[in-house]
Amino acid sequence: MIKIYTKKGDDGTTGLWYGGRVEKSGLRTSAYGTLDEACSALGVARASCGPDQAGLAADIIALQNELFVAGAELATAPEAADRLEDGVSRITAEMTDALDAEIDKYMSQVELPPQFVIPGGTALSAQIDVARTVIGRAERKVVRIKLDGGLASEEVLRFLNRASDLCFAMARFADADEPALFAGRRKS
Repeated sequence: MIKIYTKKGDDGTTGLWYGGRVEKSGLRTSAYGTLDEACSALGVARASCGPDQAGLAADIIALQNELFVAGAELATAPEAADRLEDGVSRITAEMTDALDAEIDKYMSQVELPPQFVIPGGTALSAQIDVARTVIGRAERKVVRIKLDGGLASEEVLRFLNRASDLCFAMARFADADEPALFAGRRKS
């Protein structure tokens, strides 16, 4: 049996990749923990994909894998960033740029009026929208890390911005067969 507990975190700290311990309530820990939440939300979405949505499910798992890369980067102290490996534990510009094509692929298949979309057209799209908002929360935490001078590379920030856009596009694609609800003034 493999024991998953070390008891080292019983004092409210957690270990970073390549050494060092930080408070579990710290901004860095909160940022990569929030990405873990997003990844879990995407897992629920992926599990909700039907047999005819295999392409969407594949794109969701690809994004989940890349969020783990972003999480690994954020779980590393800036002074150890030189030990990270591109595409494995560090986000690259190529990874971010590749999301643009994915966003375009989905958005080319949907029509949006110039209004805010209310999430919940389908259960699947709503779950992807939950993941989108959680990624946005992680992005805001990473901005704070950047402003505090604790970000070794700003590429992870660029990646998270694009990842939330991809979730928006995938959610709208998952809404495609349902009439979309748009925010606006209620008519009496």
